[in-house]
Amino acid sequence: MEKKNIDWSNLGFGYIQTEKRFVSNYKDGAWDEGVMTEDATVVISECAGVLQYAQTIFEGMKAYTTEDGHIVVFRPDLNASRMADSARRLQMPVFPEDKFVEAVVKTVEANTAYVPPYGSGASLYLRPYMFGSNPVIGVKPATEYQFRIFATPVGPYFKGGVKPLTLKVSDYDRAAPNGTGHIKAGLNYAMSLHAIVTAHEEGYDENMYLDAATRTKVEETGGANFLFVTKDNKVVTPKSDSILPSITRRSLMYVAKEYLGLEVEEREVGIDEVKDFAECGLCGTAAVISPVGKIVNHGEEICFPSGMEKMGPITQKLYDTLTGIQMGRMEAPEGWIKVIC
Repeated sequence: MEKKNIDWSNLGFGYIQTEKRFVSNYKDGAWDEGVMTEDATVVISECAGVLQYAQTIFEGMKAYTTEDGHIVVFRPDLNASRMADSARRLQMPVFPEDKFVEAVVKTVEANTAYVPPYGSGASLYLRPYMFGSNPVIGVKPATEYQFRIFATPVGPYFKGGVKPLTLKVSDYDRAAPNGTGHIKAGLNYAMSLHAIVTAHEEGYDENMYLDAATRTKVEETGGANFLFVTKDNKVVTPKSDSILPSITRRSLMYVAKEYLGLEVEEREVGIDEVKDFAECGLCGTAAVISPVGKIVNHGEEICFPSGMEKMGPITQKLYDTLTGIQMGRMEAPEGWIKVIC
């Protein structure tokens, strides 16, 4: 399929409507087969469960053009599994995991003209999501649902190169113990909007959220997991039942151990020990790793030795290795790369 006439190297990280999307409906206890459609609109009742009680979940992943010209998706089976966990927590029907991956493949195949070429720095972002669609006026789960996947070409999350971020320790709580912090629910992101807008107004790039119970342990930001590097090059990531299990973070920890030979550790990380780390990064689908240069904890500035100009050396190696795997420049572990065409 001939590529669209798009200035790939100057794409931002925003929505561009593409031609096809996948839609499947759940009714009377079963999912239908689903269809590809050109209709980008969603028509639901004014009383739909998603509008009244925020019963919605989503995922995010990317399709890439590799060095040898193939179009691939990175670990979609893990997105399928995580979405199933999210559905169970919000009392929604699970979209079958094998059907999820099939739908991802169909969506990419139908939009290959929008997959940016290798070397452009851009990719095709995929957004699977599900919501309660039938009228619900009492507080209870919906009985009908819609599952959709759309695709949109996006550029690098940070235009003009990656610069270390400045974070503030937030006074708001991201997630309560036994709450929904470990799933990808829309409501989690809605509650973070005021906090992130406030942080931006104060001159910060992001928030660092602490655990709601004691406010002494590092959790994550509004949309990314933390990754730290000790002064002796151990890679550490916070452990908590209210942290979203990032697929990128999981992959980076594997890369650190198996590709770079580094010691890795997932454990509770106290805010009082953050000052002792050599490097800090935020990991997620959008940017893979975003370096952090400084964290401000109510007036106390924590400045990492890696500085405010570039990624630290270990963070850079992790970034280069994982993106090398995604782009086909390095051999991937078995099952990590789903080849579309």
